Amino acid sequence: MNDETLENLIHKVAKGERDPADALNELRKLIASDLGYAHVDHHRMLRCGFSEVIFCEGKTPDQVVGIGKEILGSSSVLLATRASEEVYRALKKTHPDAVYNAPGRCVVIDRRKAAPPVGSVIVVTAGTSDIPVAEEAKTTASVMGAKVTSLYDVGVAGIHRVLGRIDALRDARALVVVAGMEGALASVVGGLVDRPVIAVPTSIGYGASFGGVAALLGMLNSCSANVAVVNINNGFGAGTMAALINRGVFEKCDEDRRSS
Repeated sequence: MNDETLENLIHKVAKGERDPADALNELRKLIASDLGYAHVDHHRMLRCGFSEVIFCEGKTPDQVVGIGKEILGSSSVLLATRASEEVYRALKKTHPDAVYNAPGRCVVIDRRKAAPPVGSVIVVTAGTSDIPVAEEAKTTASVMGAKVTSLYDVGVAGIHRVLGRIDALRDARALVVVAGMEGALASVVGGLVDRPVIAVPTSIGYGASFGGVAALLGMLNSCSANVAVVNINNGFGAGTMAALINRGVFEKCDEDRRSS
């Protein structure tokens, strides 16, 4: 349930078109569904603007399908992250409209009315090896309503590759920069733009990268003041943050246009 459907329910009760007891029973379903192995949060859309997302690692395909069924019972969109091919096939069997982003390991089922994406989010990677994490961020921001473009393999070892795209970078409302090794690209991009940069360290690198810890520490110590950092390989968190920033800027611009 979202703001619009809740408001419609309240109006119907006020007009006498819905029985208050029936409406109360429907509202009780907003809290959570207890599946035994999971409590599905149906109130997430109202609180946070997007329904609960399934993190598939550690869950069986049957558990993911069960959680997905509950989410789609009260929402028109489902996002499942870190989904294996096996999980995707299980969801596809139950929901033929499921779409799989294999590099990003994300499944999307979107039954909302078509709406054009808004704003501009750019997802940037230092190397091709960082693309799986970037694709998770890209899918997440896209399903949350942002217009997303990607700029891949523009790391600091070939600095001209990113310097040649400065105009595109500066047009974005938020940027996600995904990098392993020493994670330097986030500082470089942050020093080129007056926009928020969400840095994602990846576990890509040789032994001394310590599974992404070197990139994480490098990004946390960035000299660029507009760089914020999420956890190692957390494309989902970065995509969510970028989408929320993008949405806030879009809504503010839309409000300003209406009041002018």
